[in-house]
Amino acid sequence: MDLGIAGKRALVCASSKGLGRGCAEALAEAGVDLVMNARGAQALEDAAAEIRAAHGVEVETVAADITTEDGRAQVLEVAGTVDILVNNAGGPPPGMWTDWEREDFIKALDANMLAPIALIKALVPGMMERGWGRVVNITSQSVKSPIAVLGLSNSARAGLTGYVAGTSRQVAGSGVVINNLLPGIHDTARAEALDTGVAEREGITMQEAKAQRCATIPAGRYGTPGEFGAMCAFLASQHAGFIVGQNILLDGGAVNATL
Repeated sequence: MDLGIAGKRALVCASSKGLGRGCAEALAEAGVDLVMNARGAQALEDAAAEIRAAHGVEVETVAADITTEDGRAQVLEVAGTVDILVNNAGGPPPGMWTDWEREDFIKALDANMLAPIALIKALVPGMMERGWGRVVNITSQSVKSPIAVLGLSNSARAGLTGYVAGTSRQVAGSGVVINNLLPGIHDTARAEALDTGVAEREGITMQEAKAQRCATIPAGRYGTPGEFGAMCAFLASQHAGFIVGQNILLDGGAVNATL
């Protein structure tokens, strides 16, 4: 399918690896020029070089922490005018409700709620003036079904979801579409870290920890960054103009819900 976005320009946050990398790859395959961001400079440059070689698109890089004001300023200066924004940032650490204090919540909100809101506010007005734009926020399946040990993530991402629910409907008439992608467990470094924590707590192997989690997923496996990226690219495409303010699960059926 021709996504109709060849020649568009996208900012993809936290895109040197994992789900962000999957999104960058899929957009590049569709002919979109990229501004890629991540904290680790070498991994970012390696990813950008591979995408340039594979897809022949223009790729600029900004090594900066998107969750900080200074980092966002650096990224926005390079990004300039963009048509597609993919918001993404690593999730806060797991724990129990008794572990978290105010500062822990502030850090989670800064990374997973306030940072994407700041980028939306910076870039969506220009999209509205031009009459076309796409924003895809990578949140979590925990928005639909909270995960007890990820209470910081549950809270911050639910806040972003509420913001998007209202904002998306205010800007849709100007040709700007905002939606959220809710990943379940995908084969990324984040999943490996969570599996490591389970293995250490329960005194089992990593393979056993992964098998336990796969058993909770009707598809029987973890998702891949590639299939996640494909959905991101579709939401960024010309075909997604009537999909507004939605929360789309990519979880292999793990969340057991009718709606």
